[in-house]
Order: sequence, then C-alpha cells, then structure tokens
Amino acid sequence: MTAYPRPHERPRRLRTTPALRRLVAQTRLHPAELVLPVFVRDGIEEPQPIGSMPGVVQHTPTSLVAAAREAVDAGVGGIMVFGVPRPQDKDAGGSAGLDPDGVLNAGLRALRTELGDDTVIMSDLCLDEFTDHGHCGLVDDAGRVDNDATLEVYAEMAVAQARAGAHVVGPSGMMDGQVQVVREALDAAGHRDVAVLAYTAKYASGCYGPFREAVASTLEGDRSTYQQDPANRTESLRELRLDLEQGADMVMVKPALPYLDILSDVAAEADVPVAAYQVSGEYAMIEAAASQGLLDRDRMVMETLTSIRRAGAQILLTYYATRVARLLGG
Repeated sequence: MTAYPRPHERPRRLRTTPALRRLVAQTRLHPAELVLPVFVRDGIEEPQPIGSMPGVVQHTPTSLVAAAREAVDAGVGGIMVFGVPRPQDKDAGGSAGLDPDGVLNAGLRALRTELGDDTVIMSDLCLDEFTDHGHCGLVDDAGRVDNDATLEVYAEMAVAQARAGAHVVGPSGMMDGQVQVVREALDAAGHRDVAVLAYTAKYASGCYGPFREAVASTLEGDRSTYQQDPANRTESLRELRLDLEQGADMVMVKPALPYLDILSDVAAEADVPVAAYQVSGEYAMIEAAASQGLLDRDRMVMETLTSIRRAGAQILLTYYATRVARLLGG
C-alpha cells in the first residue's frame, strides 16, 4: 500500500493560492531597495541606444534628468551615474573625471538640482571611463596599475563628486586602501555626510562586456591584477574586513548572480547595508533569451532579483529598476 504523507507533513498547504504564497513569502522585493544605473555621455544631442543592452541608452544631460525623475516617480530608491566623455577628452590621468564641468560631475549637478534629496544620487568613482588606456587607475611605464598614485586621484574625484551633489560615492577600482583615502578626503573637504559605497568584492568577470560598450571603454587586456579571481571565495571576507575598518558605509558584491555564494558570505559578516549589482552581462543574457521567446522576461527578472535579495543583498543595482518598481506597484 502506498504510504501517503500524514496531515502535518503537507508543506504544499501554504502554496495553494497566490494570496497565501504572498502571505508567507520570506523574501520580498521593494522599489526603495532598487538603484538604477545610468550613463550620461558628452557631446550627443539625443539618447544613444547601447546595442548590447537593448532598452538601455547613453543619456544626454536632459534625458538623464528625465529618466531619473521617471525612476523616482516609480519608487526607485537611488540612481548610480556613470560618465562617458568624448574620446578626445580621455587621457592617461583621467583628468575629465576631475573636471567640475566634466560630463559626470555636470550630470550629478543636474540631478541634484532637479531632484534634491528626493532620491539617493550615487556616483561611480573610477578612472576607467576617463583614461585613454581604459584601466581603473594610473599606469606606470611598464603598463602596470600604480595603486598609490591612483589613490591620490580617487581622493580628488571623491571631493569633486561630492561638490557636484553626490549623496554617495562608489569607489569601484579595487585599489588597496581606496575606502580610507576617499573617506579622509571627503571629511577633510567638509563632506562628512557623503557616504561611501565600497565595491568590496568586484570580480574579474566575463559579464562586463556590454558595460564596456556603454562607457566606450578603450581597455586592451583585462583587469585581473586588481579585480578578484573568480576561483577565490574567502579573500572576499578579507576585502570586507579592510573596507569596514577603513570606514565603508555600505559594501557591494559585483556581479550578482554568478557570485551568490560570495554575497551570502559578505551579508553574514557585514554590519552595514550590503548591495549587489546585476551587471550588464546579466541584463544582456535575459534580454537575449527573452527576445528569442525562450523565457518570460518579467518572470526571469523578478526571479533573479529575488534570488539576489534572498542571498543577502539589501540594495539591488539593476538596469531593470524602473520596470521592476512598476511591476511591484511602487
């Protein structure tokens, strides 16, 4: 005779209706936890589509403000801004990233003027968009990234971005000591209220290809000497401890979906908010499959973001932020 489960062994009871599933859900998404990454490009008259990221564009200053307002109205919690300078403005020192009137700082200023404190304005603090060699830091005569020389530039960039209106700066270059240098520079310049979002575990991933198109990267080679090795797990906790000791207000894992184990490790140890970035390659894979009718876009977006949230992320950077906020009724 078949042995059926006893009445108290039926977990399916809590799955019988959508309302019941909603009631007992352990993990929830909320629009306020979403951050929309945006690109603002110098020298264009109208938004430029990014071929490898359907639906995402390089913004003009005007369309940047409009997209940010749209996101805020949908309930999105923050905006992360990346600048794309003109090719002729790139140089070995990334000086366009320091220019108060450069594309990134001008974009931050426009957002702060329009939105004030209605949202959290975040800025990418890195040199890769602004250098002619495409690395995240200055390079020496042998072509190696010079960690300490780069930190001096990061300090200047942090202050410039704070003056432009950033609520949060995100040092993303994975230079040793970057959080401490940025924190000290902000404090010394009177920007003690500007928070630091540390890119604590940023891996040398194959998922960044579309992003490099988005920022018109000139990188040749890769960043494996300073970004983390995908084969390694425990060193993320060492990076976390260092960032927390140096004053990080928030920490981030990037990419998200291929590194849910790292995200879980970091979330278990961190005593500050933890973010995760659903990066360009993750976005592009969903879009490619959805365009072929291989999966339901919205269902896949919600499932992947829920998995990232379930693994421990409190803040989710995703190009789907506005779309998801609307789906959630934000």
